[in-house]
Amino acid sequence: MTQLTGQSATDDDVVHLTVPADGGYLGVLRTATAGLAARLQFALDEIEDLRIAVDEACAMLLAIATPDAELECRFAVTEDALTVEVTVPTVRGAKLPAESSFAWKVLTALTTAAAATAADGRATISLLTRRSSGY
Repeated sequence: MTQLTGQSATDDDVVHLTVPADGGYLGVLRTATAGLAARLQFALDEIEDLRIAVDEACAMLLAIATPDAELECRFAVTEDALTVEVTVPTVRGAKLPAESSFAWKVLTALTTAAAATAADGRATISLLTRRSSGY
């Protein structure tokens, strides 16, 4: 997987959350995303963009998740950026939407960078958002 941050985060700067792969639990991930982005002093519109991007990434993964799967989310906090990696076990033959799809256009419009991998029965979407300068 591509490392999107370009910086390593210390163990103290990483938050792991695991929730059932069910849309009813996405609010937990959206809230965690907003809280961590606020801690980095992101602007309100940047926080909302990131919440929407995390929601979209999770929706893409839920569509290909195995029954009774868990959605694992890793938040890496650096001085000026938040990287969110969401992963889920997938059904056999599952494919993520193409990078030309509307869903990917949303992710790339709302974040600094987005990447995805699918291998060994798991799919992962990584989102990087850097805080705008001047905050």
